[in-house]
Amino acid sequence: MSAGDGADVARTSLRLRDRIGSGGQGDVHALADGSMLFKEYKDPSRVNGAALADLVEFRQSLGQADRNHLDSLAAWPLRRVVEGGRVLGFLMRRAPSEMTWRTAGGSTKLLELQYLIRPPKPAWQEVAQPTPEQRRALALACVEAVGWFHSAGLVIGDISQANVLWSLTPVTAVHFLDCDGFRRVGRAAVQAQAATPDWNDPLVPSTEATVDTDAYKTALVAARIVTRDPYVTPGKELDPVAGCLNDRQDAAVRGLFSQAAGVRGSRPRPSEWQTALSDRGTITLTAAAPRPRPAINHNVLDGARSRTPINLRAPGRRTDSGAL
Repeated sequence: MSAGDGADVARTSLRLRDRIGSGGQGDVHALADGSMLFKEYKDPSRVNGAALADLVEFRQSLGQADRNHLDSLAAWPLRRVVEGGRVLGFLMRRAPSEMTWRTAGGSTKLLELQYLIRPPKPAWQEVAQPTPEQRRALALACVEAVGWFHSAGLVIGDISQANVLWSLTPVTAVHFLDCDGFRRVGRAAVQAQAATPDWNDPLVPSTEATVDTDAYKTALVAARIVTRDPYVTPGKELDPVAGCLNDRQDAAVRGLFSQAAGVRGSRPRPSEWQTALSDRGTITLTAAAPRPRPAINHNVLDGARSRTPINLRAPGRRTDSGAL
């Protein structure tokens, strides 16, 4: 089965293997032909089927280059799965194989952000740790990805240690999971906003997701990667991994992280983190074909400062994706 035109597919038409993952909102099964994964919601009555269709349509509306870029960044909903007039779930692609690791016992696990922001443990000694330079590059890839999503008119919502994957080969890259938790700015969400402990914006309820809450969580993900500290928050002192940042980057990252502790609307945007983490004083962007996206006034829609969208061509929640 393929993504095709994004049309709905009947649940009865799917041939499934055993369940390979489970999260708070759904279970994940592999299709028998190995082509995709099926996330089946535990409580379809709580699902906004129109909002899920909106995410499927978003991908379909992109030009091929942007669609390919989205696929490289995210396990995006490709087709809704329906039965008897109800939306039961959706199909998505597996996570890239380079974003998995094999345990000593031979099982395969997703290479989640938690393995990057915590000191290595004996239980996952098989996970290859990045060099200091690769660590900085991964932090940059994360903020570039958030910037791309925002420039395309999307709110992410639940950015956390379990729903971002990473890899070091063939290049440093990241990949977002649980993308049915995304929404388009100003539009409804598929389900109630998910939240992850220690990753919430302290100034708003955990049920709220905006460009500004994404900005706060961008600060968390950038700082936690470069410090390898899963609990550091804005307002606390940073202790970057030795050799991860040069003097300019160190000063810029510290300044932005301190700013992230400010009031709503004052948090640094992904473009500012890109500049801080780049290996130059300014960001080098690769020329890209124009992509369709709505004109967004974040100040009106999401209590954030208005920003000019940036064309990015960079790599790259509980993991309901289970995208093994």
